[in-house]
Amino acid sequence: MIRFFIRWAFRLFVLAIVLVVAFVLSFDSLMRVFMEHRIRAQTGMDAEIGRVSIGLLEPRVEILDLKLFNPPDFGGTPFLNIPEIHVEYDRPALSQGIIHLTLLRFNLGELDVVKSRDGQTNLLSLGLALPAKQSAGPAAPSALADFKQQTGYEFKGVDCLNVSVGTFKYLDLQNQKNNREQNIGIENCVLTNVTSKAALVGLGVLVGLRSDDFFRPFVDPQGSGSGQSPSDLLKMLGH
Repeated sequence: MIRFFIRWAFRLFVLAIVLVVAFVLSFDSLMRVFMEHRIRAQTGMDAEIGRVSIGLLEPRVEILDLKLFNPPDFGGTPFLNIPEIHVEYDRPALSQGIIHLTLLRFNLGELDVVKSRDGQTNLLSLGLALPAKQSAGPAAPSALADFKQQTGYEFKGVDCLNVSVGTFKYLDLQNQKNNREQNIGIENCVLTNVTSKAALVGLGVLVGLRSDDFFRPFVDPQGSGSGQSPSDLLKMLGH
């Protein structure tokens, strides 16, 4: 009888190990499917993720080959192609409700700006228009305060930000003669101690210079001549 229980206890122990190993091996795949569904639910855009790697034993998250596609109004065309998002974070800080990234490596391979057949632009439809001038009154909450309100976490900053930017494309569904492509060609631009939007100004200027007025029709659609500095990209993004 004792041998019987020992034998079955050993079998259950082995089964538990197999289940744990199976969960660990499938965890990344489950997270990939979950993230694709969440992106679809929150943005209305289809998403494809090549691979997700969640470090269970180390504070690391890696997303490879992330692709977002525009809604049907914009022909279901590609929107973003992000070959890599690599994040390393401070685990003790996270347990205290603080997001502190020690490393963020972000590779934007391709951004496709699409003008629909009814004249709408996907960037503006996604809420990336120039911010309206604020009228006198109580100050609007900062982006960081809004982030904390929505997530419950306080964002402390990024110790090391490594950014690469590949190609911008413009696709006009009304007139394909307006289609154009601009190679930005930024590789491994490193910024340190990124704790506010001001730290991104230099990167915005660099992208603006490399974009050769690619974003001017969106920040100055009437051709008034205003807002033509390289930092217009940051202005368009609300910075």
